[in-house]
Amino acid sequence: MTFIWPQMLLAVALVPIGIGLSLLIDRRRRGRLAAYGGLAKPQGITRAGRVRSRVPAFMVVVGLVLMAVAMARPQAVVPLPKSEGTVILAFDISASMAATDMAPTRMAAAKAAAKDFVEKQPSSVTVGVVAFSDSGVSVQSPTNDKDTVLAAIDRLTPAKGTSVAKGIQASLDAIAVAEAGYASNDFYTNATAAPSVAPTPTPTPVPSGTHAPAVIVLLSDGENNEKPDPTTVAQAAANLGIRIYTVGIGSSAGTTVTVAGFQEFTQLDASTLQGISTITGGTYYGATDAQQLLSIYDNLNAQFVIQPQLTEITSILAGLGLLFLLAGALSSFVWLGRLP
Repeated sequence: MTFIWPQMLLAVALVPIGIGLSLLIDRRRRGRLAAYGGLAKPQGITRAGRVRSRVPAFMVVVGLVLMAVAMARPQAVVPLPKSEGTVILAFDISASMAATDMAPTRMAAAKAAAKDFVEKQPSSVTVGVVAFSDSGVSVQSPTNDKDTVLAAIDRLTPAKGTSVAKGIQASLDAIAVAEAGYASNDFYTNATAAPSVAPTPTPTPVPSGTHAPAVIVLLSDGENNEKPDPTTVAQAAANLGIRIYTVGIGSSAGTTVTVAGFQEFTQLDASTLQGISTITGGTYYGATDAQQLLSIYDNLNAQFVIQPQLTEITSILAGLGLLFLLAGALSSFVWLGRLP
């Protein structure tokens, strides 16, 4: 235990001084009673009675000591729940995300819901943005600068094909880079190269959710038409203990979208996304409209992590001290008919 104002611990010394003065006053009072013919030494008091007469005084002394220590503003390492971690928002920006079966478009609805989610996060949660079509790229590395993340989401526009696997891999790379300690404003562009990260051995598989502070939220219509197989990369995430929460955007009935002047039919492939979530211990959510998508994000809060933190416990000691003082005063009044 440490103290913010250690000099105030001198107040503890006032407690025995106060006890001594109280005993002196009580002795003089008994002397005056004896001088006037009172009982200087009460007769017939049982052992239980003597103990009962001392308990209130003991509780008052403990209360005074606690209050004196509280004045020094003590601090202790206390395990506290804290909402923190890294959330990677992995956006499918394939051409099919321009479909209008979710108004105004799948992409617009996904971006609006994601921005609402980002604005609700505490500063202890860092958010990164990954975009994937036929390849995956980190648009914004994890940061708690909400304006930066929102700007990155605004830059997303539909592009080419869909490789869900590359989106997952880009998300895992973003988590690795963030945890390696790179600056939160590093992101990939055509003007800057990605930070080089030394290759690491294939990790030994761990239980799902072991890597609790880092999660991936993958938004896609699930229509994977590029290699590799997304379940293979999902297993790599599971081996790291990272959960992937998948959000299926669009309807299973499907719709048509214009790509390079051609009409292309697109529909939600929920089974692929469900498989990814199942492998990693995450959850699949299906969204058929913008309002439902917003409600899904309300369930995607960061994990609560118990962390030891140096915390001021002045209020705890002060509260205990007050309880002891009140208990001492009440017991003295009930048992002895007077206040201590």
